Amino acid sequence: MSGELIAVIMAGLLVLGLFMGHPLAFVLGGTAILGAVIAGRTQVLGIVVNRIYGDVLDNYVLIAIPLFILMARFLSDSGVTDKMFETLRLLTSRITGGLGMTVVLISILLAATTGIIGASITVIGVMALKPMLQYGYSTRLSTGLIAASGCLGILIPPSIMLILMAANSTLTVGELFAGAMVPGVLLGLLYGLYIAVVAFFRPDLAPAVKVEERVSRGVLLRMLMVEALPPLVLIFGILGTMLAGVATATEASAVGVLLALLIVIVRGKFEWASFTGAMRETARTSAMILFIVVGATAFTGVFNITGGLRATQALLRSLDMEPWMLITVMMFIIFLMGMFLDWTGIVLLSFPIFLPVVQEMNIDLLWFVVLMAVVLQTSFLTPPFGYALFYMRAIAPPEVRISDIILGVLPFIGLIVVMAIAIAVFPELVMWLPEALSIN
Repeated sequence: MSGELIAVIMAGLLVLGLFMGHPLAFVLGGTAILGAVIAGRTQVLGIVVNRIYGDVLDNYVLIAIPLFILMARFLSDSGVTDKMFETLRLLTSRITGGLGMTVVLISILLAATTGIIGASITVIGVMALKPMLQYGYSTRLSTGLIAASGCLGILIPPSIMLILMAANSTLTVGELFAGAMVPGVLLGLLYGLYIAVVAFFRPDLAPAVKVEERVSRGVLLRMLMVEALPPLVLIFGILGTMLAGVATATEASAVGVLLALLIVIVRGKFEWASFTGAMRETARTSAMILFIVVGATAFTGVFNITGGLRATQALLRSLDMEPWMLITVMMFIIFLMGMFLDWTGIVLLSFPIFLPVVQEMNIDLLWFVVLMAVVLQTSFLTPPFGYALFYMRAIAPPEVRISDIILGVLPFIGLIVVMAIAIAVFPELVMWLPEALSIN
């Protein structure tokens, strides 16, 4: 059977399984088995199993995933984000649209300390959505901002997605963390700028906080010094040790867990029930991610050995496009895949196809992977399967319709596209920090 035919068959089986509503991990694994049987190459399954246990699951970098998940849960239990939100809300109370800007700032801090999208959106949504609606913020603006800002966690280090990208490429975690830092923070600031513009032209959509709720600058300064210290220590402990070359991603994640646990204890929030609950949640989330890794490894292994991967790469090469046009096509494919798959599946399925072609065109791999990471922000926001939309629906009051949430995220999807174009025009946004730190 030709590689072209097996590529079409396996792609069709993958789409069919997803639309039938089966979990992605089992769809990928099942498609791998069916593809091997249809191609008459069942012996490749033994090779795939050896690759899963010999090359993938023993990857030292992957240990950072459960550790960062555990750190995120400890930080959530500490209650430090609630205090930070209240402090920043009062700090920006004199600014029209200040509450929206507070959401962006808290989201950037959460992204730099957790990297878990579901946790970030839930925490921010519970803290900010009700106050925003009470102060007269537009429902669409509020839900769209919280959903988009919460997704910064897969771009701003420490990001589980960047760790998985490093594990499936020739790049190091340090390179990706440094390369994604500036684009991630700039995208968050772009969200804040959008809120400022909306508040300037339409103050009815993003009004200021009531005068009677404001406090003196002295009180604010004391609150900021006390509440900002724990997350700043955590951020420095993780990113500082990594970017300084003192620790690897795995070692830095262990430092993060220790610091987060100390924050919980110092703030008097430690309880054995919460501790064991954090362990169980970490196990469930880690298992979900690693099941997808196993399924995708099986899929790409069979896809490669049976000729489907070579056929797909040959199709891309045959397009005879300028490099920038081919990159645009790849990003559009990533955008479309994001409507139906989560980032884990997209990374594991697209990397074996795209990265060799990109390297053949002499395009900087770090730049390409960070550009892809920016575009993958949309995978959480685009219907019909955008996870951020469902997270928002779960925490929003009954009067907020799913159509409001979808319409609310559309401007932020546009801002993500703007950020991707900026990276394409100004590659220094990605390359400057790794070069300055002598990582790249």
